Amino acid sequence: MQETLPLIKNILLLDSEGKRVAVKYYSDDWPTNSARLAFEKAIFTKTQKTNARTEAEIAMFENHIVVYKFIQDLHFFVTGGDNENELILATVLQAFFDAVALLLRNNLDKITALENLDLILLCLDEIVDGGNILDNEASIIAAKVASNGGDNAASLSEQTISQALATAREHLTRSLLK
Repeated sequence: MQETLPLIKNILLLDSEGKRVAVKYYSDDWPTNSARLAFEKAIFTKTQKTNARTEAEIAMFENHIVVYKFIQDLHFFVTGGDNENELILATVLQAFFDAVALLLRNNLDKITALENLDLILLCLDEIVDGGNILDNEASIIAAKVASNGGDNAASLSEQTISQALATAREHLTRSLLK
């Protein structure tokens, strides 16, 4: 029996109308943009009447396992193949959900998400790469994303003077080396 790593097919963040906020596809199961949009619309329609606000829910859809959770006007989805472990998919979903909550300081709504879309996309990149799960610890993911970019003005205000000078020196060195 051959052991394989769990693979994520896609991670979706949709609004309360089923429209894209942030999405990443890691498989060719949906080769065209229209196929992807149709999948998003169908999965949203199937899940919108469920009560996935307190805990993640699991659904089987078109030979895929979909784990999802809603908060305010955001709908989080993680999709895997029909042979994937639901607990692993749920762990990825919870890591994505918690990391986004940390990065957005628990302001989980569509407007805040769109204003910080760069952080959310970096978060997706830190969690999954090419369908392979890289990390599932929300605090570590959020820390990596916060250190890689995003709101530098806010992070500078939280630093000590020596840290701020070291950061400025590093940025100056990088700009001179380019």
